[in-house]
Amino acid sequence: MRKRLVKHLPVEKQDDVNLYQQVNNYIGAKKLNEQGVLGSDIVVAVLDTGCDTNHVDLKDNIIEGYNFTDDYERNFFNFIDNNGHGTHVSGIISGLKTGVAPGAKLLILKVLDAKGSGNVQSLVNAIYFAVNWRGPKKERVRIINMSLGLPFKDDNLHEAIKYSVNAGIPVVSASGNDGDGIQNTNEYRYPAAYNEVIQVGAIDFKDNIANFSNSNNEVDLYAPGVKIYSTYLGNKYKILSGTSMATPIISGSIALLIESLENKLSRTMNESEIYAQLIKRTRTLTSVSKEELNGCISF
Repeated sequence: MRKRLVKHLPVEKQDDVNLYQQVNNYIGAKKLNEQGVLGSDIVVAVLDTGCDTNHVDLKDNIIEGYNFTDDYERNFFNFIDNNGHGTHVSGIISGLKTGVAPGAKLLILKVLDAKGSGNVQSLVNAIYFAVNWRGPKKERVRIINMSLGLPFKDDNLHEAIKYSVNAGIPVVSASGNDGDGIQNTNEYRYPAAYNEVIQVGAIDFKDNIANFSNSNNEVDLYAPGVKIYSTYLGNKYKILSGTSMATPIISGSIALLIESLENKLSRTMNESEIYAQLIKRTRTLTSVSKEELNGCISF
């Protein structure tokens, strides 16, 4: 039986060039970009609905892509986005105008169909594929982004997550949009709620936790997820809200960290080191009441 993996929130349409850098200004990534730190050639695997391969802000940063769904008669090589969600997520990571890390490369793995649905086995297969993938110049995936979630645990999915982390690849996933606005209640989505995953919650641009954002003791940090402007189908831009939008902000931020820190260290960091450096770059949110939770990403 097919299972819905992504819960969409209502789309708000708006085109405004002044919104291109709103996220980067808010988290402080713009100053890194201006210093030449762009996440250059860091490969992020985006497991989502695919990507608009002709979008002017994305086409040069797509390194490869594959289809794990039944769409396009199961053509493995057709990963074109027929929903819009994956294109929006991709633009937040490395859109030339809208991206946190505009120099990062995207490995697009289509695991969700036109309705935003998929099955667990396809997701598991895509994770293993991402970990073992090698690019045309022997590139490797450094980050896996999953702006999706299941309402239940799955052992095979958990094993795939651990395989990725053990290979040194952080897995970044959305906490979910099932929140009730009360922080002392728990709402879980998987894989985000697994301890090995970097679970991302959503805030607005005033540091308030979004009412829809899931709360639980496994949320690692927050990023803006309310009215986020990014790329969309048909070479357009749209505003979307959700923890799906907060998650790629963290993936893009990790790409910036990897580039800047590994250049200084002259070596490859492991997943634990990447996570520690990420958490060091958070600031306190007064709206967070749970002691276990970290704050918002901030450079």
